[in-house]
Amino acid sequence: MGMTMTQKIMAKHAGKEIVTAGELIEAELDLVLGNDITAPVALKEFEKMGAKNVFHKDKVALVPDHFTPNKDIKSAENCKILREFAVEQDITNYFEIGEMGIEHALLPEKGLVVPGDVVIGADSHTCTYGALGAFSTGIGSTDMAAGMATGKGWFRVPSALRFHLTGSLKPPVSGKDLILHIIGMIGVDGARYKSMEFTGEGIASLSMDDRFTIANMAIEAGAKNGIFPVDDKTLEYVKAHSTKEYTVYEPDEDAEYELTYELDLSQIPLTVSFPHLPDNTRSIDKVGEVEIDQVVIGSCTNGRIEDLRAAAKILKGKKVAKNMRLIVFPATQKIYLQAMKEGLIEIFIEAGGIVSTPTCGPCLGGHMGILAKGERAVATTNRNFVGRMGHPESEVYLASPAVAAASAIAGKIIGPDSV
Repeated sequence: MGMTMTQKIMAKHAGKEIVTAGELIEAELDLVLGNDITAPVALKEFEKMGAKNVFHKDKVALVPDHFTPNKDIKSAENCKILREFAVEQDITNYFEIGEMGIEHALLPEKGLVVPGDVVIGADSHTCTYGALGAFSTGIGSTDMAAGMATGKGWFRVPSALRFHLTGSLKPPVSGKDLILHIIGMIGVDGARYKSMEFTGEGIASLSMDDRFTIANMAIEAGAKNGIFPVDDKTLEYVKAHSTKEYTVYEPDEDAEYELTYELDLSQIPLTVSFPHLPDNTRSIDKVGEVEIDQVVIGSCTNGRIEDLRAAAKILKGKKVAKNMRLIVFPATQKIYLQAMKEGLIEIFIEAGGIVSTPTCGPCLGGHMGILAKGERAVATTNRNFVGRMGHPESEVYLASPAVAAASAIAGKIIGPDSV
């Protein structure tokens, strides 16, 4: 019986010839990730376990990104916990302000994840790294503690859904539109504890930034992970960023998939997710008249350089609507610097927006962009649950950077062709 990409990676790390869907395994870990919200809890559990040292100082990553720069005393104390543990354990991959970034953009950029890796992170969007042909998934803080101590994790091998892609997206349609379309099609529980495996010649037309965005939001369909095959674009990215050894896995020809979805990328429309679930999607021509108060461009989903370029292309020479708040968050310091060199930061500021240091702040309703009662925001983030970005009676509409930028200019949700 054949195995999928995910199953092959899991079998290798479990020391087994073959694994099957539903099987419980113990697998070796290549990286364990925590942030300033989840890691302090994990470190308490680490201490309760009686653990004295992490299993490998190079294979633990601590990234303070959610409430940084520290928004209050509690967040400052949490970051202090991370900092002191990193010093005590001589953690190689601890990233302080000035070198930090949003974790799921930072780790690939630093070359800490490569094809064939098994990565766990105490953050649900750890599934992002499937864009590189790795198995990566979010876990709880207790599992993070166990992973840090032992270098191993328990998993139930997921069954798989195949998304077979043909054709190519028609600009300005992007990877964000594709994944919103898929989630709208299968629902927020349509891939519950399954692997979303992408195949087909259409993948070649997707940039790495597109793939990171798509894999990032696999969890919004309930998936255990999302994963792309390793092709020339993947290898080009890996060779530019990493010095780690890597292994390329391909699915067997007789790999088993519960369902196969055929998607012609040329038919994917600009897509917007309405409150209060990511699967409440509409194509741009069916949005109607939705006035907004704030636009957020950034996050681990859409804060990469291609995202900023797409937004700047729309905003160049224009102004945001009166009383509109446009907030831009480059995902890492490196991306921020690149955006400066390309003049993108200047475009955002001249358009009437503000640009912040990398942070997860507004995405989870933490800081630097909280919504008041009755306010509406278009965001390039990944979730639009009740109260996600502020008041429980506020609303979040998920969209691509191009739609978000156009909407900032109009003061209502529109496509870039309408600006």
